[in-house]
Amino acid sequence: MLDREEYLLAWSRWHGGSDTTSPLVRGWLSLAHALARPLAGLPPLVATVAGLLVAAACIPPAAAGGAWLVAAGLLVGLSGLLDSLDGALAIGAGRASQRGFVLDSVVDRLTEVAYAVALWTAGAPGWLAVAFGAMCWLPDYVRARAGQAGVDRTGPISLWERPARVVMAAFTLGGAGVVSGLELGGIGGDVLTVTAGAAVGALLGVLATAQLGWWLRSELAGPGGAGRG
Repeated sequence: MLDREEYLLAWSRWHGGSDTTSPLVRGWLSLAHALARPLAGLPPLVATVAGLLVAAACIPPAAAGGAWLVAAGLLVGLSGLLDSLDGALAIGAGRASQRGFVLDSVVDRLTEVAYAVALWTAGAPGWLAVAFGAMCWLPDYVRARAGQAGVDRTGPISLWERPARVVMAAFTLGGAGVVSGLELGGIGGDVLTVTAGAAVGALLGVLATAQLGWWLRSELAGPGGAGRG
């Protein structure tokens, strides 16, 4: 198993040279690495599938509302840790593959759909939950298309990377459960909380996409709009 610094370097290479100095990203990856060390023999696919199932499991307690929202938030956080664990197991143990990399990306998007559905069932307006989910998807889609256009760097780390999405969804749902437990739910405090959390997440996604688009202006400025790499 690679040590932490070796793992961070390897993770960066697998993600197009992504910067791992951001406190949020570095902390998230370091936690995943610490969890992976005693589980080095576990196949990464097990963690991938478990992360997806746990993300889907957050929807029923979110729909139940009240104190169950705390459980929904905890399940969202656990799903995010499992998602990072599969990458740590694959990269840290030298078992990373292109197929696994693509599968992990697909599962990430499916778990974010589950987060958006959980926010909707917890009381966020449907259009806002859709906007939250779309803004989880759009920055990574733009990066993927830029890569197809010849850009071999992932660009700047924004405020709306994968760890931030997980944290926002988890704290929004969990916070709504706490508000409900304080008997503020009777005046719609829990619904206001999930609505506000979904709105902030969608806004951060818009800002992250704009930041990425601004950076890509120079990267895609070559002849015919082709990336310079």
